[in-house]
Amino acid sequence: MEFIQSTLDKLYPQPSIPLNHKDEYTLLIAVLLSAQCTDKRVNMVTPYLFERADNPYDMSKIPVDEIREIIRPCGLSPRKSKAISNLSKILLDKHQGQVPQTFEELEALPGVGHKTASVVMSQAFGYPAFPVDTHIHRLAYRWRLSNGKSVEQTEKDLKKAFSEDTWNKLHLQIIYYGREFCPARGHQIENCEICQKLNPKGDR
Repeated sequence: MEFIQSTLDKLYPQPSIPLNHKDEYTLLIAVLLSAQCTDKRVNMVTPYLFERADNPYDMSKIPVDEIREIIRPCGLSPRKSKAISNLSKILLDKHQGQVPQTFEELEALPGVGHKTASVVMSQAFGYPAFPVDTHIHRLAYRWRLSNGKSVEQTEKDLKKAFSEDTWNKLHLQIIYYGREFCPARGHQIENCEICQKLNPKGDR
């Protein structure tokens, strides 16, 4: 654990959130759009969407079909556009236009699962959470920190392995490391300092 943290702190001492946003609402929408889509593509789409509406009041006024056309490059646009429209209306009706600050209320919103809620809770509100995306799930298995059975199990294992005050930063650091040094395809162990130490055979 100490080796992983020291290596990641050396490489990414102050990791920034890879999704462009300006407040809790725009972060929520960007994370929702990132499901089965790259952050890079989301960041290409959100400027057009947020120029049209960057708050729940304005977003609730836009026809779902228009939202769908704007976010089409992100994939799953029929489902995501309905979720964006409906959650914006719910924020106005039930939360005074504000993004709620509990897992229960966030996960009750359309299109918001546990991972999305975890990102918002950790990065918008500073609540200790360990969102597990595909990068983190893959690396936790490669580094023998979890058995890879499910993202739920990976989250539990990582929370046990690392102290709570490191979770919010560590989750971003692992994402960046996975993209740069430990990808799913074309992984070159000679370029991956952590795998060289923890999984030198590269058998995961």
